[in-house]
Amino acid sequence: MPLLTELSLGDDWIDPDDVPRSVITYGFVSRDFVGIELEPHRHAKSQIMLVQRGALSCEVEGGLWVVPPRSAVWIPGGTLHSIRMTGALEGYNAFIAPDMDARLPAACCAVAVTPLLRELLLRTANLPLFYEEGGANSRLMAVLLDELAVAKVEDLHLPMPTDPRLRKIIDLMMASPADRGTLDAWADKAGLSARTLGRLISRETGMSFGRWRQQLGVILAVKWLAGGASIQQVAADLGYESVPSFVTMFRKVLGTSPGRYMAERHSGRP
Repeated sequence: MPLLTELSLGDDWIDPDDVPRSVITYGFVSRDFVGIELEPHRHAKSQIMLVQRGALSCEVEGGLWVVPPRSAVWIPGGTLHSIRMTGALEGYNAFIAPDMDARLPAACCAVAVTPLLRELLLRTANLPLFYEEGGANSRLMAVLLDELAVAKVEDLHLPMPTDPRLRKIIDLMMASPADRGTLDAWADKAGLSARTLGRLISRETGMSFGRWRQQLGVILAVKWLAGGASIQQVAADLGYESVPSFVTMFRKVLGTSPGRYMAERHSGRP
């Protein structure tokens, strides 16, 4: 079984692009990935990363995705991306030749993982690295691609601006998410008018300032909850005066309460 750990990314590592198979799956596990970040890189093959335990975030130009347990991130081949890992992490990584299936997403996205897709990733990760093609193995990979092609896209995406003036503000907001400053206050920090800041954010992200900050809160909440933080702690760290107001915001965006959202992922429900 190709198994990646924090100790196996050196001489033992074989780049998936160098493995002559159209689809290859790795398992990955670590007791402590706190603060570990994979610098921007790309693969010729497309990639699906399923998180079983812990959480990770993936950033590409123009977007940030957070992946909680029972979810996955899809990264098309050739996409420059960086990965940040949080806490004890366990999951599966499948690399797929970009010409294998035209039904697969053309852009990076987070997807919900059905029990069948999860079991297929587990099963294919138990194949030898240079597994024999044809017969049962090829049929197994075909079913994996079928299930991936119909996976539901999740709203765990945060559009990221590229304008340096905006990126400076965004970095400050992400470093101090409890700061509930107004649009005018944040504009002052960047030396911009509130109107200019609002226009730039809308142009670069497709969202209003308030909507973008709300989505940032959801993304951070999912990441922290997956890392073991309590709902009370997350609400406080995001600057909410009460837990109910945070829960209302979370439910508005993701359609369920934070407690139920995480419980469903740990229970294995789709």
